[in-house]
Amino acid sequence: MKIVVFNKPFDVLSQFREDEAHLTLSHFIHDPDLRLAGRLDLDSEGLMFLTDHGGLNQYITNPTNKKFKTYLAQVDGDVTEEALEQLRKGVELADGMTLPAKAIKVDQPEWLWDRDPPVRFRANIPTSWIELQICEGRNRQVRRMTAAVGFPTLRLIRTKIGAIDLVRLGLQPGEQKEIEPLLYPDFKDLPEDKPYRSRSYVKKPGGTGGKPMHQKKKEGDKKDPNKKKSGTKRIWQMDESEKPRRKTNGTTRPNTKAPRGRSRNSR
Repeated sequence: MKIVVFNKPFDVLSQFREDEAHLTLSHFIHDPDLRLAGRLDLDSEGLMFLTDHGGLNQYITNPTNKKFKTYLAQVDGDVTEEALEQLRKGVELADGMTLPAKAIKVDQPEWLWDRDPPVRFRANIPTSWIELQICEGRNRQVRRMTAAVGFPTLRLIRTKIGAIDLVRLGLQPGEQKEIEPLLYPDFKDLPEDKPYRSRSYVKKPGGTGGKPMHQKKKEGDKKDPNKKKSGTKRIWQMDESEKPRRKTNGTTRPNTKAPRGRSRNSR
């Protein structure tokens, strides 16, 4: 199993598909075996996992596994203890109540790199910093949570996933590093490696997820001539005795109508 830690810069899309307006992961990651295990928004920065393990994404993002992700958020205004307590209890969002978060006010860290472009500075409105830990993965969740308690997020950096610490690894924006999974307890109870699921498959209630991506048949593979073909015969493959007969109620008469158009004898 291969796990690569990447520090995603601001204004980079969490995808490998090329984009005309923005940089994507394809400008930084060149290993075709690696897949994302947890995305970041275009305007968010920080820690991302990439792996060749098919089950790691579900393992990391499933809230039942309690894999806390730590974010550093610069918010608009001087955050209050009341707002932090709301975050700790859970916040009502449009898609439901969030799970309780761990939230504390912190100073701007010394290790913080510059963002390009920087956050707009306003002399008459202060900003403050929050360290927030959540174990969910809803769309733009941290930004929606801080806005719901009255302090919109201006800058967001993911610093940790479980015990993996971006700051301790010393990665600057755009840098990556392969880590040894055996050195981290986070990867001790991973599910078995499964094939990646096609994104076009719609999950059915009670199902187990998307349809596996089947491998193409290798060159040299030959069909067994003795293997009996499965499936229903086509009408042209049947004998006369096998062809289905049209059911009638006994009143059907033979067709005695002359063919359309004039015959030669009528000329």
